[in-house]
Amino acid sequence: MATAAVDVGRGGPLTIGAVCSRLKEDFPDISISKIRYLEDQGLLAPRRTQGGYRLFTEDDVERLETILRLQRDEFLPLRVIRQELAAGAPRARERTRSGLRAPDDEVAFPDLCERAGVDAAFVRELEEYGLVEPRTADGEKRFPERDVDVVAACARLARYGVAPRNLATFRRWADNEADLIERIVAPELRSANPEKRHAGLQNLETLASLSQELSNLLFWRALRGIVPRS
Repeated sequence: MATAAVDVGRGGPLTIGAVCSRLKEDFPDISISKIRYLEDQGLLAPRRTQGGYRLFTEDDVERLETILRLQRDEFLPLRVIRQELAAGAPRARERTRSGLRAPDDEVAFPDLCERAGVDAAFVRELEEYGLVEPRTADGEKRFPERDVDVVAACARLARYGVAPRNLATFRRWADNEADLIERIVAPELRSANPEKRHAGLQNLETLASLSQELSNLLFWRALRGIVPRS
C-alpha cells in the first residue's frame, strides 16, 4: 500500500516509513511491524488521516525513541515501560538494575484480588492451571506484582466465556517461546565473563522483542483466516 504524500522533514508530520528510516541507524532492529505492534500495545498513538495513514509528530518520535531505549538498554518489558511513561519522564538514572534482573515486587493474596477486581476462587483456579505462580512465605501466599495484570487480563477474557482451563494454552505457548530463547542465550548468561553475560542479556531482550513481534504477526494472520470473505 502506498504511503500518503506528506512532509517527512523534521518540522512536519512523518509517515511510519519515514520514522522507521530515521531511527534505523540508532535502532537497527526497528521495523514498521514493530512500530505497529507498539501501537497495538497502547504505547504509541499517532494520529490518522481520513484514509487511515499514520502520521507521527516529533513528540511521537521522541516517545518511540524512549520506548526503544528502555527495551534495549534497560531490558524493561512493555508492561513496565507503559508504567514508566504513564508516570512521566522515565527514571532511568534512579535505577541500578535492569528490568529483567531486578526482583519483582510482591503483593499478598487479598491485595492481588482487590487490585485485579476478582474473587479469591478465580485466582485459585488460575493458580491451578499455572497462570499465576505464588510463593509461600510464613504461611502466606505472595504473588509477583506483574500477576495483577495477568489476573486482570484473564478476568476480562472470562467475561466472554473463556475459562481458566482454556487459558492454560497461553501459558504453554509462553513457556515454549521462553525455552527456545533460553537455549540460544544460556551459554552467554552462564558465562563467568561479565561482558559475555551483559551481551547475553542484550540478546535476550532483542530475541524476546522479535519473538513477541512474530507471535503477534502470526496471531493476526490466523485471525484473518477466520473472517468470512464477502
